[in-house]
Amino acid sequence: MTEFLSDLVSAVIGMSLFEKYFITFLISMLPIIELRGAIPFAAALGLNLPLSFLICVIGNCIPVPFIVLFGRTIVNKLKQTRVLGWFGRMMEKKVSTNKEKVLKYQKLGLMLFVGIPLPGTGAWTGSVIASFLDLKVKNAFLPTFLGVVLAGIIMLTLSFFGIQLWESIPA
Repeated sequence: MTEFLSDLVSAVIGMSLFEKYFITFLISMLPIIELRGAIPFAAALGLNLPLSFLICVIGNCIPVPFIVLFGRTIVNKLKQTRVLGWFGRMMEKKVSTNKEKVLKYQKLGLMLFVGIPLPGTGAWTGSVIASFLDLKVKNAFLPTFLGVVLAGIIMLTLSFFGIQLWESIPA
């Protein structure tokens, strides 16, 4: 992911400010990368971090209702394909591994699962879990949104201190 972000940063250096924010917004919508990658990307570009945070939260939350509604169907279809079958099986395993935690703590569990920025967690996986648990969008969206905000705060803090640390290194 670091190499991808580095290449992307190199490609967007000459872009306008609006284009940089738009690319950041799009990155926050991507599975796996999500807001966890988009905020450090924005920091690497030198964008305004509070504005980037807001843009990334919105971008990361846009797919949530669609994933909650269609996640189980999509995962089941993916499992049946040769090319992406591995991804469907991986998602199903991730769901089965984590759904007990979400069931035990319910909405708080979903929020914490989405909010703790570890590999394999996030709005996409949390929304797929909600889909497999047959949660309605209205019951899954708020905890997922709050989890995205929590993850965003954590990534914003890490990005800020990462920038401070980087700038304090003598040239």
